[in-house]
Amino acid sequence: MNVQSEISRKQNSHIRYLILIIVFLITSVNYADRATLSIAGSTVAKELGLDTADMGLIFSAFGWSYLLMQLPGGWLLDKYGSKKVYAFSLFFWSLFTFLQGFVHLLPLAYTVVTFFILRFLLGVAEAPSFPANARIVAAWFPTRERATASSFFNAGQYFALALFSPLLGWLTYAWGWQHVFTVMGSVGFVLTLIWLKYIHNPSEHPAMSARELDYIVQGGAMIDMDYKKIDPLQNGPKWNYVKQMLSNRMLMGVFLGQYFINTITWFFLTWFPIYLVQERGMSILKVGLVASIPAICGFTGGILGGISSDWLLKRGLSLTAARKIPIVAGMLLATTIILCNYTDNEILVVALMALSFFGKGFGALGWPVISDTAPKEAAGLCGGIFNAFGNVASIATPLIIGYMVKEMHSFNSALVFIGASAIAALLCYLLVVGEIKRMELKKSTINNG
Repeated sequence: MNVQSEISRKQNSHIRYLILIIVFLITSVNYADRATLSIAGSTVAKELGLDTADMGLIFSAFGWSYLLMQLPGGWLLDKYGSKKVYAFSLFFWSLFTFLQGFVHLLPLAYTVVTFFILRFLLGVAEAPSFPANARIVAAWFPTRERATASSFFNAGQYFALALFSPLLGWLTYAWGWQHVFTVMGSVGFVLTLIWLKYIHNPSEHPAMSARELDYIVQGGAMIDMDYKKIDPLQNGPKWNYVKQMLSNRMLMGVFLGQYFINTITWFFLTWFPIYLVQERGMSILKVGLVASIPAICGFTGGILGGISSDWLLKRGLSLTAARKIPIVAGMLLATTIILCNYTDNEILVVALMALSFFGKGFGALGWPVISDTAPKEAAGLCGGIFNAFGNVASIATPLIIGYMVKEMHSFNSALVFIGASAIAALLCYLLVVGEIKRMELKKSTINNG
């Protein structure tokens, strides 16, 4: 009886949820490391004598390298697998975060250059992370659970702001801005060890039951994605693959939509805390607490968006409708950020920001859509292209807003810019994407690659 009980228990394993929790925690730290300079930004700028243009340049450094490394990162994932590439990625981005805590030891003349280089290297190291997340979800989850799983790891960005904004704000206030970077780097080193110990391919995981494996395989999980095999991608990224994906109207609509959605994200990751200090006169300690409120709402919206999409799919709606309805609704809510220009009430400003970030989270279903549409032969490469488009915003948004604030001496036009980006994302999905389905690469191109 005891043996049968043990067999039954193992048959009912849910190890995919443990994998998802680990990915969620690492994604949260991933975004917290991007936001470290934003939280400590006002203090760093004051202590090191940096103006808004300097800060905009430093903020953009991450985006340049993150963008440039998307295709190489996607190719590395398809060639070497998610576990190995992610482990290197996590370790090195933690190292570059840690080193930013020592920039103040250098002469002030080298501060901007050093910060730029370290943020640039941070982008290089983090580049494979989100395509890897998408590959892991595609390998571990059936189609009908994929939006919820993808939204859960994607919600790590909001969780990061909710959890780490107060912590990092307090560290800046109590210990100094340097400890924001050293603490977050140390957390990343610990997570690297956890990743290496607990992450395996689905069919190789020691805690994986035959029943769960069969369930995810029958549901469409691509469990063999990381197995060594003869692969047309093995000698390098195939540019004819890239050309096919860039000439596909559906994928181009998704790629462009992600750029506009990420514009909203990067406002909150870079300029939002500085907006609260400079435009609304809040203290850095108060900002750490206040910034967590929209982040909590974004996290809630992110989870509910994925759950709603999968619920609509289970209720019989088409994949296209189930994905697009939450995206359109979320982007409409995100436009409420513009209303902050018409009130001086701090509570109302925070409430509008929270509603906007909730909407952004609710509609941020780009990664589930990529999991649904990426060609099986090039899932990592497709995720890299998608992330490259999306993270043009990580370069453009800090620079554009920095210029707007410097020239116009206010954030009013910046908030209009963010609201307009939400409308543009909505239009991409309504007018460009069309039917959502998995793209198939042309066989003749694969054979001639």
